[in-house]
Amino acid sequence: MVKIAGSVILKKDRDGPVRGGNPWIFSQAIARVEPSELAPGDGVQIFNHGGERLGFGYFNPTTTIAVRMLAFGNVIEPADLVWHRIKRAFELRQKIISSDTDCYRLINGDGDALSGVVIDRYGDILVLQLLTAGADRMRTEIVEALEELVAPRAMIERSYGAVRRQEGLADRDGLLAGKSVSTTTVRENGIEFQVDFEHGQKTGYFLDQRDNRALVCALASGARVFDGYCYSAGFALAALRGGATQVVAADTSARALEWARRNFEANRWPPQRYELIHNEAAQYLRESGDFFDIVVLDPPPLARSIKDAPRAAHLYTELNCTAMRAVAAGGFLMTFSCSVHFRGEDFLRAVRIAAARAGRNFRLLRRLGPGADHPTLLGHNEGDYLTGFLLADLA
Repeated sequence: MVKIAGSVILKKDRDGPVRGGNPWIFSQAIARVEPSELAPGDGVQIFNHGGERLGFGYFNPTTTIAVRMLAFGNVIEPADLVWHRIKRAFELRQKIISSDTDCYRLINGDGDALSGVVIDRYGDILVLQLLTAGADRMRTEIVEALEELVAPRAMIERSYGAVRRQEGLADRDGLLAGKSVSTTTVRENGIEFQVDFEHGQKTGYFLDQRDNRALVCALASGARVFDGYCYSAGFALAALRGGATQVVAADTSARALEWARRNFEANRWPPQRYELIHNEAAQYLRESGDFFDIVVLDPPPLARSIKDAPRAAHLYTELNCTAMRAVAAGGFLMTFSCSVHFRGEDFLRAVRIAAARAGRNFRLLRRLGPGADHPTLLGHNEGDYLTGFLLADLA
């Protein structure tokens, strides 16, 4: 239940983004708050300058994003919100997730109108991230709704990171319900993966790349494939499933490479079909002088804030230039930026400059993004964080 503790009234002519479906209201758009002393995470009703109710959400007086909307207009009551949102999200995933996959994002924050709430499903285990003060207040009700609607074997919380610190929250990590579990095995597009809940990145795995891994699988027959920044080798495993003759997977994390090795073994791939490289991807490509039919680049965010964008432009250009030189004649490059601060046309510009510097001509076959289980609200451009391109060498 979202308890309404007050109201937020917007400045004149500052209600356009909300009417357009953007769930974020920045502090500069607010005329006044009633009462004036609201605590972080308090539920609030939103009104425009003329007194029209626009919906409700939760408020934080200490952050730039002062209000995160949970509902627009009058279509749902605050008391019904959490259960309703989770039920609708669960029903959507049942329609869009194929039977050969049992791991996916169940709640994608603003995209499922539960701002600050991320829930990933790994078989019969759920991992929750509650990233804001408002989301933190919903914990008990979220757990109760999940137990009723999904009935998982265990629920784990992994709430940490910069957003929680900005919201004035300490990190929180531990078991919420069920029996303690540190690892599990799941299926994605028919491939087995072992997930490490104690040491894995994010909630344990990068579920947003599922459809892009399936695309690599479709292209990989007879190919030699390089999986850069491989983590637990999702793209490499997809390539082998698609008929790749050999894959090379590189990462700077020894722990990640150990999980990659376990995943190769779990899927019964012989050691001669894969090679694990403990190195930075670009450095390996430069030093090896090797060529690949498919090169995949999925680096960590190179722009973690807006001030990092100029530096990120340089780094993405250099990285993609190196990768393009390693693509065999007629081969493919699949390249990504997962930073909301460097995406879309900015990333495409960096890739175009990289092609010019590499002296190679590539065709843009497809623009890529996360799977359908990572929806974004149509009016929330800030929710588009993953930009990718599938390029083909014009041999």
